[in-house]
Amino acid sequence: MWDEVDPSAPVKYGAVIAVTVICVVLLRKWIAGGVCRSSVQLRGKTVLVTGANTGIGKETCRDMARRGARVVMACRDLTRAARAADEIRQATGNSNIVVRHLDLASMYSVRELAKEFTASEDRLDILINNAGVMMCPKWLTEDGFETQLAVNHLGHFLLTNLLLGKLKSSAPSRVVNVSSIAHKGGKIQFDDLFFAKRPYNSLVSYRQSKLANVLFSRELARRLKGTGVTSYSLHPGVIRTELTRHVETWFPMLRAILSAPSMLLMKTPTQGAQTSIYCAVTPGLEHKSGSYFSDCAMTETAPEGRDDVVAKRLWKESARLVGYIEKD
Repeated sequence: MWDEVDPSAPVKYGAVIAVTVICVVLLRKWIAGGVCRSSVQLRGKTVLVTGANTGIGKETCRDMARRGARVVMACRDLTRAARAADEIRQATGNSNIVVRHLDLASMYSVRELAKEFTASEDRLDILINNAGVMMCPKWLTEDGFETQLAVNHLGHFLLTNLLLGKLKSSAPSRVVNVSSIAHKGGKIQFDDLFFAKRPYNSLVSYRQSKLANVLFSRELARRLKGTGVTSYSLHPGVIRTELTRHVETWFPMLRAILSAPSMLLMKTPTQGAQTSIYCAVTPGLEHKSGSYFSDCAMTETAPEGRDDVVAKRLWKESARLVGYIEKD
């Protein structure tokens, strides 16, 4: 004898599916976070973005181009950068996109870019220090620096200082430093910045470099007070980008396990770029120079990110390491 079919079953299943879809949509909206609503145009302005050929750097360039800016994409891989630049030109109709070589693991490369930029560009309205590496093996750069601190902090420290003349002459101008919530729990180990004395830990190193971003931005704001140049640091969110490639290499199963959840639980590069864009273009942020942002809103850093004594010491040590002599 056939079991009777519940005539309400399709309705129940439909309701479950509908509720599931609504929950997924709401979850994705929550994960996406803040959106930059500013309609500010940047015609006649010049924006320099590091690490611009992929991820949030590329999406930041796309947004700046849509606003009419001259966009200088500073990248290590010129082939990929050229492809990204062509894509942005076609998508935005803005042909004023320039690619420049920059390897932040080389202080020589940083100096060469700064020299080239200063000689060829009339102004610099927005500098977005976006490039970074995450939890890579213990590699030393050609200058003898541990790679994460070199790329994430020291290279950007030197680049920013070498371009201060352009930033000041173009004021009001902004410096945007892409940090991370990973700065929480970080510590600047002045007696062993490059893990020469202690066992290397890629996460500890990453946290140190991201804390350095926050402290650098804070000290930069203090030093530039009254010049018209302002500085901001930010957490872009957890994003689906190539930044996690080293972690996935160590744990090959991780990529397979997390690939599906990541589609649901991580921001897209476009969503991840929103806070960088917000800090770059939103009017009225001048009085918030030195502050830290997340999801397009100012938020408080971890206590270690507000230590001005450490920030000043880090500045002096960074200047010594990269050979930067400040002008009076």
